Amino acid sequence: MDHLAPTNVPVYGTRDEQRAVWERCAERGHPVLAVRDAERGYVVRYDLQHLGRELDDDAVQALRDRVRSRRSYPTDTDPISESESVGGEAGPVSGELHAPTEAAARSLASYISGFVLDRGNWRSRESRRSH
Repeated sequence: MDHLAPTNVPVYGTRDEQRAVWERCAERGHPVLAVRDAERGYVVRYDLQHLGRELDDDAVQALRDRVRSRRSYPTDTDPISESESVGGEAGPVSGELHAPTEAAARSLASYISGFVLDRGNWRSRESRRSH
């Protein structure tokens, strides 16, 4: 699996639903890539922690750059702020990216799935500590 279609991105709203998504991904040896139905919009979440892996530096930077290029830039935000420019946090182990609608969140999750699911973009979390 190296890409998720928007319709295949799981959406959850409760802790029990979240736990079920995480457990299913862990059982299959996949990273988590899901959409959380939040109080004020939707959050695309990815997580590789349970795999003992993380995205390498080039993949994180490419993910941030591509997400940033897809977003319109509100005029009242800080152009230097990484979290504002990508609409959340996008780190090597996990990330949370915000979207206004479920459709937009599913589309964004599908878009970043190419980075998150590509095992060629992963490295062992232990290898980072040794650098």
